[in-house]
This record gives sequence, C-alpha cells and structure tokens, in this order.
Amino acid sequence: MILGNAWVVTCDDAGTEHVHGWVRVDGGLIAEVGAGDAPDGADDLGGALITPGLVNTHNHLYQTLTRARAQQADLFTWLKTLYPTWARIDGEMLYAAARAGMAELALSGCTTVFDHHYVFPRGASGLVEAEVRAAQDLGVRIVASRGSMDLGESDGGLPPDSLVESIDDILADTERLAGLADGDRVGLAVAPCSPFSVTSRLMEESAQLARRLGLQLHTHLAETVEEHAYCQELFGCTPVEYLERVGWVAADVWCAHCVHLSEADVATFARQGVGVAHCPSSNLRLGAGVAPVRELRAAGVRVGLGVDGTASNERGDLFLEVKQALLVARGRGGPDAMTARDALHIGTRGGASVLRRDDIGSIEPGKRADLAIWRTDGLEFGGADDLVANLVLSGPHRVDRLIVGGQDVVRGGSLVRADEQEIAREHRKEARRLWQ
Repeated sequence: MILGNAWVVTCDDAGTEHVHGWVRVDGGLIAEVGAGDAPDGADDLGGALITPGLVNTHNHLYQTLTRARAQQADLFTWLKTLYPTWARIDGEMLYAAARAGMAELALSGCTTVFDHHYVFPRGASGLVEAEVRAAQDLGVRIVASRGSMDLGESDGGLPPDSLVESIDDILADTERLAGLADGDRVGLAVAPCSPFSVTSRLMEESAQLARRLGLQLHTHLAETVEEHAYCQELFGCTPVEYLERVGWVAADVWCAHCVHLSEADVATFARQGVGVAHCPSSNLRLGAGVAPVRELRAAGVRVGLGVDGTASNERGDLFLEVKQALLVARGRGGPDAMTARDALHIGTRGGASVLRRDDIGSIEPGKRADLAIWRTDGLEFGGADDLVANLVLSGPHRVDRLIVGGQDVVRGGSLVRADEQEIAREHRKEARRLWQ
C-alpha cells in the first residue's frame, strides 16, 4: 500500500513534515516515508493530511450508557448519583457500550484506546473480555485494564458497598486477565480507581502484582479540590504525597487528570517519570479546573490526551480533545502557551509515550502502520495555507480513512468492519435496559 499526494505529518523527534509526500506500508508496518511524487501505484489522496493515529490514554467506555446525567454536579455528587445505575451493568451492556464508544473514537481518528474499567457488579462476568471483543470486532487497538474498588461507603469511601470487591478477588482476576495481552493489539494495565475508592493496601498490592507481571499502573489523581481535602482528612497528606506513600511514584505509572498539582508535584512527576492523561473536556464539564499541561511538558513529564467517560464528556471524540487541549492551555497561560502542532503531538506521540508504546504515535519506518487521513477539501479548510494548524483549529473532524496495523478500520468516513447504525441501535437498546 502506498499513500501519495498528501501532507505527511510524521510527529517524529524532528517534527518532520512533507507538504507533498507519501507513505508506503508493508506487512502492517511503515516501510518508507518520502517527499515529492510517490512511487508508481500509489493511492492519490488529493492533498489530504496524513497524521499518526490518535492515542487515547483515559476512558470509561461503560459510561456511554449514561450520558447527560447529573448535569450540574461536581465530581463527588456526579459519582454518587450514577453509582447505583452503574451497579446494574452486565456483559451485554458493556459490549454495546464499548462498541459504541470505540466506534466514536475510531471515527475521530483514534487507533489505540485505553479504557479504565473499575465497575464490577456482583454476579457480572466477562466485562473486560467484552471490551476486548468489541475492539477486535472494530479493528482498533485496546489497552484494557482491571480496575478495582475496595473502599465502600461503610468504610469511609465514596462508592456503594455493592460495588466494592475483596482484595484477593481483585488481584486474582487481574492476574487471570493479564493473559489477554498479546504485545500488539491487546494490552492490560492494573488500575485501582482512585484515592477515595480504594484502600492503601490495595494500592500497594496492586503495584507489587503489576511489577511482577511487567504491567503498567494507572489511577485517577488530583482531579478536584474535594479530592485534595479528602486525602488530607483520610491520609493526612496531599494526593501526590499519598501516591508516594503507597509506592506509585514511578516510571511505570500514569495518572488521569492531575488538575491540582503544585510546582513541587510537577517536579516530582518529572523526576520519577510519572505520566499524565489530560482530559480537558471532562474537567471543564465537571468544573474541576484545567491541568497545568504547559508546566508538565516543560518539565519533561509524559502527557497524553483522554476523552474520559462519556458521562462526563458526552462526546467520545478524541480529536475534539486535541483542539480543547490547545484552547484550555491558552486560556490558562496565554496565546503562546501551546501551538497547534504541540496539541497534535500530545494526542499522538504523547499518548504513545504515556502508554509506553514506542511502536506507535509517529510515522517512521519500522513502526506500526497506524494512520489517520483527513480530507482538506471541505468548507472548513477554505482560505487556510497551514493545513496542519487548520486541522487542529477547525476541529473536530470525522476522519476520512483510518488504518490500524495496515488494515482499514474507517474508509470514506464510515466504519469498515461494522455498521454504525446497527451499533447505535444496539447501544440504545442496552441503555434502555440499564435504566429500566
């Protein structure tokens, strides 16, 4: 496969772009990237943009079933409102939710999806497997996770007791699910939910298990001022100090949100290699604030983007987060706080670095052929000479073609391996069943 007559944005270390260039794919890998006219036999893309596929570093796919609820609530109120409904989720609901969420992500240019699933109602089974099956059906990469909660309301935690599990059950199931990872299309992370829903023992033992199995660790951290107060009251320290106490400040860890970090916290993350999943739309929707992304990146912290759950960001559109990241950075730090190319880099190469994937996130020979192709002949591109900046500034967009490992997942703006309308019908059916 050769893709020619395109503006190729490689997102490599040098920031190489070919305004008139081409990409050759062979065996699911990028074989060559060049400037000028493509070799014979190339597909003529008519001046489209080729970028690396976007990489999502934080999501809760099950939440596609509960959009637009608790519309004016802060995080804790929002969670308490929705936990009783989430406690009814089963495998069929989760498959429908995951397929809808990942279809939405794929159509926004996302090739790799990390999902943080931590809701395991009693009696439900096969939940993580349902997500993996949905990803395989659509053709996208997934890094699934075995999330967990063991600190219920009766013990001072936020979730209802009906949604917490025993530590032994959590760890045993995590080790079982580790066998799903194949090193390419399917990965697994160990992901206790948050400081206000898990015990210190679960955090410590999860880290021990993850390191024995060679898996990464993920959790929510420093999302709201209420969380900061909660940690002070329960643990006598800040969220980052708590993370250090339980052995999680390390290079095999990334945390979602990180809105409320001090300068010392940023320095700690940079020194120890902790990554951050930036979720700007969700943070704005819940009134949590804006993460200090400029400061994190300047310090050398790995930063990627996440749509978060679609109950706190009603769009599972990762390209929208690229634009949103640019806008909130400028709202926080002025017009020079972030460039359009910085934002695109965070959504591609940044996300790959957060997930510790050196085989995706940029268009370079030898890397996986995960590519997003964006048409530039639409109304929103008229008058633009810098098509890359305009792609970001005029977003969001529906991707024209999405290639994962050399295989088409989206073509002509439509899913290749599934029917969008059928997914929507099944999703609505399962959402109604959840709310009955």
